[in-house]
Amino acid sequence: MASATPVDDEASLVAQLRAGDEAAFEQVVRSYGGRLLAVARRIVGSEEDARDVVQDAFLNAFRSLDRFEGNAKLSTWLHRIVVNAALMRLRSRRSRPEESIEEMLPTFLEDGHQTHPSVEWGESSDVLLERREVRELVRTAIDRLPDTYRTVLLLRDIEELDTGETAEILGVTENAVKVRLHRARQALREQLDPCLRRDLRKELV
Repeated sequence: MASATPVDDEASLVAQLRAGDEAAFEQVVRSYGGRLLAVARRIVGSEEDARDVVQDAFLNAFRSLDRFEGNAKLSTWLHRIVVNAALMRLRSRRSRPEESIEEMLPTFLEDGHQTHPSVEWGESSDVLLERREVRELVRTAIDRLPDTYRTVLLLRDIEELDTGETAEILGVTENAVKVRLHRARQALREQLDPCLRRDLRKELV
């Protein structure tokens, strides 16, 4: 996870929060609010829902400060609370069964080869993501993934949580996280390949 605005003396800040210091509350919101809003927005997909999630998360965090033991950074603890709140918001608004990811996955011939083999993109993913149009393609492709797989991809590849942390937050086994992540990456690659193939063909003309 990318670091938020640093807080010089976190232990002192937590003590002030526990004492009900309003200035300390304002400092936490100012230091971490933007980063946490971006996290929530990625998961719930809606600016309005994301703001509600962060507001609820801050309230829950401030009410449960007695459970913050200081073993992790305050930013990490807040991050976990926001992720959980965002996932709860997703579950509460899901009104129909989730779509299957199967149709998004690559298909294979009887000999085991892919029907439409992936091609080398010519540039590394880091270089490609420096281009605005490619970032938009990736965001759109991630948004199309079923929530079960999209959230694992976001937590592992975007928020950079490890497998154990992701499993704990989602309430599943580490093996389930690994399987879902693998399938999410496959589906993402399958969606991006046709677009980047066309892009490469343009450069060759």
